[in-house]
Amino acid sequence: MSTAPPQTSPSPASSSSTTISNPADISVIVGYFVIVIGVGFWSMRRANRGTVGGYFLAGRSMSWYTVGASLFASNIGSGHFVGLAGTGAAGGIAVAGFEWNALFVVLLMGWIFVPVYLTAEVMTMPEYLKKRFGGERIQLYLTGLSLAMYIFTKISVDMFSGAVFIQVALGWNIYLSVIALLVITTIYTVTGGLAALMYTDTVQTFVIIAGACVLAGYAFGEVGGYSALMEKYMEARPSYLGNVSELCAAPRPDSLHLLRDAQSGDLPWPALLVGLTIVSTWYWCSDQVIVQRCLAARSLTQVKLGCVLCGYLKILPMFLMVMPGMISRVLYPDEVACVVPSECQRICGAEIGCSNIAYPKLVVKLMPQGLRGLMLAVMLAALMSSLASIFNSSGTLFTMDVWRKLRPRAEEKELLLVGRVWTVCLVAFSIAWIPVVQAAQGGQLFDYIQSVASFLAPPIAAVFFLALFVKRVNEPGAFWGLVGGLVLGLCRMVPEFVFGSGSCSAPGSCPAVICGVHYLYFAIILFCSTITIILGVSLCTPPIPQSQLQRLVFSLRHSQEPREETATSGLSDFDPEEKVAPALPNIQEDPRQVRLVNVHALIMMSAAIFLWAYYA
Repeated sequence: MSTAPPQTSPSPASSSSTTISNPADISVIVGYFVIVIGVGFWSMRRANRGTVGGYFLAGRSMSWYTVGASLFASNIGSGHFVGLAGTGAAGGIAVAGFEWNALFVVLLMGWIFVPVYLTAEVMTMPEYLKKRFGGERIQLYLTGLSLAMYIFTKISVDMFSGAVFIQVALGWNIYLSVIALLVITTIYTVTGGLAALMYTDTVQTFVIIAGACVLAGYAFGEVGGYSALMEKYMEARPSYLGNVSELCAAPRPDSLHLLRDAQSGDLPWPALLVGLTIVSTWYWCSDQVIVQRCLAARSLTQVKLGCVLCGYLKILPMFLMVMPGMISRVLYPDEVACVVPSECQRICGAEIGCSNIAYPKLVVKLMPQGLRGLMLAVMLAALMSSLASIFNSSGTLFTMDVWRKLRPRAEEKELLLVGRVWTVCLVAFSIAWIPVVQAAQGGQLFDYIQSVASFLAPPIAAVFFLALFVKRVNEPGAFWGLVGGLVLGLCRMVPEFVFGSGSCSAPGSCPAVICGVHYLYFAIILFCSTITIILGVSLCTPPIPQSQLQRLVFSLRHSQEPREETATSGLSDFDPEEKVAPALPNIQEDPRQVRLVNVHALIMMSAAIFLWAYYA
């Protein structure tokens, strides 16, 4: 192994600043923007944007293919391309478990959670908790926490990953490029509402999949095929190690296994199966961005079919993102797999490692003219779909759960204006956060996303789970469970980010008693602790009468009894019959359609089980 550093070469940005400057690439990029903006304006005529229901829920008129494509596009942001490929380059195929876990949880959303949300007649997840438990504090708490998580994790991660790609592919100034993307995204988010987002998401899903398939084809062809990748990856290590041990430079021995050792694995199999399911339940079953797409469907059958379609699409990231990241390590080990801090700083500007440039590196090096422009369009599609979804959903949260509290008699025109203005404010917050993101994201991006979710999301998942299935749970139990869970989560999250998680060659200094437990194991502990608090407090306080729970819990979802409003529910609840057009969907389904949908779900689950078993 060489002891001298490789010859100095220009940084990725400078070396590729002219890679996407030819007429063919520019034509593809311009054509993409024309199509997306055109679809956005066309979709503005497809739903009534002059009502709250039309703007925030697309008039509840969406079909299954639009729901499924929008769920996928909203979930697959640029953070997935950069993060999944980067973690695949660094640690192998196990990160695909985060994607394939969703194949089961997305069905849980369509068959269990969404029917209750529909019969509860709500637009937002905090609104559901308010109807379920009464009072104001849980609704306001969840709204504030959700908005904070959007700003500091989802938006920041997508902007950072988009900036990484743009730097490698174009050499543009980060601020100029991100601001331009945010402005374009904001335009069709503010003007078109959810209908514009879901129709453009459908178009962008095809762009994302087509572009990723093309790059995967080039990548597998360059490495010599699937079998060659499996062999060459295990030998892919940088030529210059400096003082770093070869153990830290080599791929993990279990890199080609999806399920890894329960104690020594970087993603232990019990944590991946149980802990990740808890975090996924929060994301897929109670996160506003995701659930809002399902609430826009015209019937429950369309919701379920959309969930099945989304599940099929979630099979693809292993082969279109994770494995291309592994190929990038094989082809460019000195850059993607660098371990010497000074070399990594020179190559990508991050001392911890450069695995995050794995996917952009493939685009710059392998794609011919025109197709490089297509791949930039793919990244722009992923980035803009994800950001636009967050902007619209956060506007819904702020308008319906915060502004209506301040101005309970606000008219629809005012609510629509506030939703649009909040979106613009969110753009400003996001731009201001760019320097923090640049400084904070040095390691594996996808691990960062999942660890933050594991510290903050399990209490929310516990509250929604118990709210649907345990009628005895009441408002004091849910509130103190959320507060107690947040305190426990922060006790783990703050020290980890203060001390740093470190790397193989430079371990972090966080005490093992705090950071020694894997973040997904911690998610299990946090979930169980929150459930204990919720049940304990609820059993010590008066129950909620069943007359106030009609159509708010799973066992009463078909009830036709009138629901008595809780004494503390207030008068500012949104009246769907007056405000939303058309009428709310009915959860009654045609028996023939039910059988068809269930068969599709079983086929998709069978495919998921086979893939888990094959790669385990």
